[in-house]
Amino acid sequence: MLELANVDGFYGRSRALQSVSMKVENGDFFSVLGRNGVGKTTLLRTMLGLMSRTSGSIKLDGEELVARPTHERSLAGLGYVPQGRGILPGFTVRENLMVGTFAAKGGGGRIAEWVLDLFPILKEFLNRRGGNLSGGQQQQLAIARALLSEPKVMLLDEPTEGIQPNIVEQIEDVLIDLNRKQGLTIVLVEQNIAFARRASKHFAILNRGSVAVGGAIHELSDDLIHKHLVV
Repeated sequence: MLELANVDGFYGRSRALQSVSMKVENGDFFSVLGRNGVGKTTLLRTMLGLMSRTSGSIKLDGEELVARPTHERSLAGLGYVPQGRGILPGFTVRENLMVGTFAAKGGGGRIAEWVLDLFPILKEFLNRRGGNLSGGQQQQLAIARALLSEPKVMLLDEPTEGIQPNIVEQIEDVLIDLNRKQGLTIVLVEQNIAFARRASKHFAILNRGSVAVGGAIHELSDDLIHKHLVV
């Protein structure tokens, strides 16, 4: 489904991602773990073509993306929920959701009812400005907007960070159901190890811009966590 081979990502002349290779199978729930500053967000930005320069190979369904601009990668099937959510605060919930539909292959313009059913509060607040939502509601909006782009692979950057616990649980359950019941492929950057263990099928731990270790989630031992993740 999504395959990276010897991928480097650059901020200007500085190489922030170094020879990263990984394979995310169709229907996988793949967690990218690591301490702060090791390159997790950079990895997602590299997949999306948001770096100054990228080398190596990034393929989605066998289609090479590395030379393509960001909007073409989105149309090819990469959905993205950035750290900080990235909602448009002056737009209403409805308008934010409409933005997501335009990245869908059919051209968009229609908000799918099933997406609103995942997050009923959004249906209630369709005419409320995004900037007036709570942090957790904004995260729900960001996830719903990304789903409306009809992605093959959803990339999420710490979707539970800084959110009230009751909404964290809702978001975790929605993501697990999207993967288990609807077969959505998910790549998750996360600091919440308990969530990663509960939701994931595979993992990779980054260190200094490279993959230090990876494998099936049952191989994420306490020793690995202590060595690579505990601060």
